Amino acid sequence: MAKRVSADRWLFTVTLLLVFVGLVMVFSASAVMAKERYGSGYTFVLRQLAWAATGILAMVIAMRIDYRRYKHPAVVFSLLGVTSLMLISVFLLDRAHNTHRWLHWGGFSFQPSEVAKPALILFLAYFLDSRPKSINDWRNTLLPAITPTVLFIVLIVFQPDLGTAIACAAVTGCILFVGGLDLRYLGYAFLASIVPLYLAIFHVAYRRDRILAFLDPYSDPQGRGFHIIQSLIAVSTGGITGLGLMEGKQKLFYLPEPHTDFIFAVTAEELGLVGALCVVALFAIFLWRGIRTALHTQDMFGRYLVVGITSMVVVQAFINISVVLGLMPTKGIPLPFVSYGGSSLFVTLACVGVLLNVSKQAD
Repeated sequence: MAKRVSADRWLFTVTLLLVFVGLVMVFSASAVMAKERYGSGYTFVLRQLAWAATGILAMVIAMRIDYRRYKHPAVVFSLLGVTSLMLISVFLLDRAHNTHRWLHWGGFSFQPSEVAKPALILFLAYFLDSRPKSINDWRNTLLPAITPTVLFIVLIVFQPDLGTAIACAAVTGCILFVGGLDLRYLGYAFLASIVPLYLAIFHVAYRRDRILAFLDPYSDPQGRGFHIIQSLIAVSTGGITGLGLMEGKQKLFYLPEPHTDFIFAVTAEELGLVGALCVVALFAIFLWRGIRTALHTQDMFGRYLVVGITSMVVVQAFINISVVLGLMPTKGIPLPFVSYGGSSLFVTLACVGVLLNVSKQAD
């Protein structure tokens, strides 16, 4: 079969649609808050628009660069090293919102943990491609492969950002599974993570409260259960067609961070079940086209990149939507392309550019 001469139009279109939905919903969810804090209702959406334009430019550029150029040790280990340094350097800076997640340069801020996911994807794709038959050799292949993931997870957990750490682990697991890893090793990894997860969750007060709120939010409706209750109220009052764009009530200082972690709740309230399902459908199409590209890519390096990038987007979307619907404890993971957040949007769009280049060269 002849190779494609253009990138996957479905992936490209779905990505742009999600970015557009994000801009609309960021404005709707943040206008009142931005007016209250900064005197202009356009503050957050203009920032997001600038990041979206920069991210789309990065996507178009990455889409035109042969992805095989990244299969070079200088590229792989430079990105891995720089990411490690950034993840360490945040601990040397002052806390922001009681966390060490951000690097600041003047008025510019960046979240290094967003780079950790593509850095791990590139490293695993490069490393596993060079050892196609020995992935189950735990000493010479598996252990070196997961070492950067474990290092990044530890650093990210101590920022603290358990949600992103879990996302890194999930992406790594997806790539290893596609690489042919014996399922027993994934089982061992799960068992090994139980004690650290227990300590990270139940020995940290706010995380323990999130678990208790997830199990029974109405046991403390004005305290730990408040956020999830407000999210469920927003989703339920939207009905089938929603209250109308800009007409939502829960974003008015009831929902925490309505333009970031709980933007899907605002979407469900204002656009209803129809709008919410459309967003879910866009992510489902993204997953379908990602899987299709992976299956049609004979080059294993390209396949690993596609699996990693696709799982990075879909896993985060699944977690975010599940949290909003009360199906998972609060994690603080944004909805890709939609939630407010410049570093997340830029990095994700750049990664999609790589995915589109692979799709262009798939058989």
